[in-house]
Amino acid sequence: MDPQELVRQYRSGDRGFSRAYLRCANLSGIDLKGINLYGANLFEARLRQADLSRANLSGANLACADLSGANLAQAYCFRANLTGAILEGASLAGANLVGANLTGANLVGADLAGANLEGAFLFGADLRRADLREACLRGAGLGGADLTRARLTHTELCRVGLGGASLVGADLRGADLRQANLHGANLEEANLARANLSRAELQEANLQWANLGEADLSRADLLGARLGSTDLQKARLGIANLQWVDLSRANLLEADLSQADLAWAILFESCLCKARLQEANLHGANLRRANLKDAILPDGRKKGWFTNLKRYTG
Repeated sequence: MDPQELVRQYRSGDRGFSRAYLRCANLSGIDLKGINLYGANLFEARLRQADLSRANLSGANLACADLSGANLAQAYCFRANLTGAILEGASLAGANLVGANLTGANLVGADLAGANLEGAFLFGADLRRADLREACLRGAGLGGADLTRARLTHTELCRVGLGGASLVGADLRGADLRQANLHGANLEEANLARANLSRAELQEANLQWANLGEADLSRADLLGARLGSTDLQKARLGIANLQWVDLSRANLLEADLSQADLAWAILFESCLCKARLQEANLHGANLRRANLKDAILPDGRKKGWFTNLKRYTG
């Protein structure tokens, strides 16, 4: 379909352009709000700064399309193909992207606040500085994605695949990461205060200098993870797997580590003041120069500033 003809018909009041063929079409800067492009072919189309708010792009092929700065607020993009699309600085606030394919897409600085990305594919996507506050990413695939300094406060990330993803400096306060796969993810300096990471897979993840204050890490698997200098004040780590974890100089003030497996963990110079370690496994753990003032040890006894924990660590 000729792009100029589409614009002419749209301006005359027509909104239905289902399955239109608009490959490589130039529609940059055009007002197309509320347009119906269901199943349309927009491969490599130029839509920079276009207004597609409330548009129906369900099942549309937008692979490699340039949508930088475009307005897709509240657009319906169910199962749309946005593979390799350029969405830098685009507004997708409140958009329906359920099952959409955004593999390798450029979403740097994009506004996805309140968007529904349930089951979406975002493998290798660039989401640096993207706003995903209160978005739903339940069951989405984000393996290898770059979420450096992204805003994810109160975002639903339950069962999300984030293996190997970069979340350096990301704001994940209050986020729901239950059963999420964060194997090998980089969360250095991330803010995870009050986040729910119950049963999350964090094996070999980098959480150095992260804020996990009051976070729920109960039953999480942190085998071999790095948590050096991490703030875990009042965090819940009951029954968590912390074998071989580096917790040197970590703040575990009043943390709940009851029944946690800390075998061979490094707790050098860590703060365990008032921490609860009932029934925890400390076999082989390095507690040299750790502060255990008023901590409750595996046998239920309280200890002072430093104590010989040989009976627990072997």
